[in-house]
Amino acid sequence: MSARPSDRPAPPPSDVSAGVGLAGLAGLTFWVLVCRYWPQIVDGLGLDAPRAVMDGPGAAMLALVFSGSAMVGWSLLVDKVHLRPSTGIDWNHPRPLRDVLDISITKIAGLWATWTIIAFVYCLARWYWRGQYLFAMEVLESAVPFLFLGAIPYVLWLDRVLVNPRDGAWHFGAMLIGREPWDPAEVKRHWLAWLVKGFFCAFMISIVPGGFGEVVGSDWSGALADPVRLAGLLIETMFMIDVQIAMVGYLVTMKPLDAQIRTANPHLSAWVAALICYPPFILMGGGDVLDYHHNGAEWPFWLQGHDVLLWIWAGALVFLTGIYAWATVAFGLRFSNLTYRGVLTNGPYAFTRHPAYLSKNAYWWLATLPFLTTSGSMVDAIRNTVLLAIVSGIYYWRARTEEKHLLAEDAKYREYHAWMAEHGPITRVLRRLARAITPRRPVIQPAE
Repeated sequence: MSARPSDRPAPPPSDVSAGVGLAGLAGLTFWVLVCRYWPQIVDGLGLDAPRAVMDGPGAAMLALVFSGSAMVGWSLLVDKVHLRPSTGIDWNHPRPLRDVLDISITKIAGLWATWTIIAFVYCLARWYWRGQYLFAMEVLESAVPFLFLGAIPYVLWLDRVLVNPRDGAWHFGAMLIGREPWDPAEVKRHWLAWLVKGFFCAFMISIVPGGFGEVVGSDWSGALADPVRLAGLLIETMFMIDVQIAMVGYLVTMKPLDAQIRTANPHLSAWVAALICYPPFILMGGGDVLDYHHNGAEWPFWLQGHDVLLWIWAGALVFLTGIYAWATVAFGLRFSNLTYRGVLTNGPYAFTRHPAYLSKNAYWWLATLPFLTTSGSMVDAIRNTVLLAIVSGIYYWRARTEEKHLLAEDAKYREYHAWMAEHGPITRVLRRLARAITPRRPVIQPAE
């Protein structure tokens, strides 16, 4: 009897269950509906409150509380992640506070110094004080007292149960104080992790309000009869979900949740590949080196008047954006660029190792159709097509640098990588295609 597809071996178990992201999505959906229908809620409950849709920055940030709380609750109550050995915590043998007080003071000093240096860099970098980044700076400035003061009870509590409380923050603090030996490798690991958080938290906070406001305040009337409008609303919703869940991941990097940054990517090539995809280093923006939109137009322009094609294209773009959002939701509390925080093998990661990159790039090709230009210029068409191909190549580069990092960190990822190469529905096909189009090198025979 021939083997059925269901007989293929299962991938290694995922470090994040599907329930975490789904819980976060449910919490986010609840808050979006509350904000959208707030005027009706005020009338129905007879509340003495403004009758206006809550689509402002405050409501957008509060959405993080609803999605984050739901994911934390699921992780602790259902998955019981706090009991995993990978947290580095031994709840059964807490130390007396006096035994860890010196360690905790050194660690707090290291954390405070780290945050002060990051704040100083924010002050020096001009791009953080204009445009959408102003909101991020206001949020971070408001969070400073809670961050600095909250670190004291948190560190004192956590150090009592950590198997090894002398982590990277402690080594950095010990380096500054100069009283105890410290490990430069641990200091480097500490700073790589905080560079990721410092850079991406500011960027993510800056884009949280925009998408949330668009989704909550959007007008859906008549959208079901218009493929372009419907696709735009659904795509905006998917991007909002991606940003909200990802933002929680950057904020909640805590060991009791088994969501800590275990290592940040140590390879310079990985940082270069990632940072050129984000401001202020982005190369793909309007007028930038890799801008592939010159004299171009989006898909509705080229397909106008062809209703069937418009619906097909709209469906394809919504599907691809849905995969992109699903890839973020699957991370639950652990989303973050340039870091290792566990291994995902379920959801879209059961089909390909890089569903977000694959769907995002396919979306760009379908949405922009770079080989068509409003100028009719063959030069513009070739240029735009080549530039988008280079952008896709950069994401391939990002994927390879991420794999290099993860393959060196975790035996489970190496097992998952091998499983995907042989059994992943998409990865297996792409691998075979690459083998078919790659010329084989001749085998050199020994001289007789």
